[in-house]
Amino acid sequence: MKRGDIVTVSAPGDYGKPRPAVVIQSDKLRSMDSMLVSLVTSTLVDAPLFRLSLEPNEKNGLKQRSQVMVDKIIAIACGPVMGHLDTRDLIALNHMLAVVVGIAD
Repeated sequence: MKRGDIVTVSAPGDYGKPRPAVVIQSDKLRSMDSMLVSLVTSTLVDAPLFRLSLEPNEKNGLKQRSQVMVDKIIAIACGPVMGHLDTRDLIALNHMLAVVVGIAD
């Protein structure tokens, strides 16, 4: 698994249904039991600072228009890889992560 992969997870609590998530953990940090991910939703909201909109395609493996919830970061065991973000989306995700965790203005 590598950064930018889209995987299936079953998050605890309110986000507990099986859903896609994007691996945001550095490839330099190999974890045996969990990975840092941002959850993905098909419930779309207008929040361009922390929701990355994705159109479904063969590369990302999504079935419907979705958003990466950059504000919903968790460490969790991941299921199989279903796709991968393209370079443009990964760059946008990097900028959103910087805003969400407070390392960018």
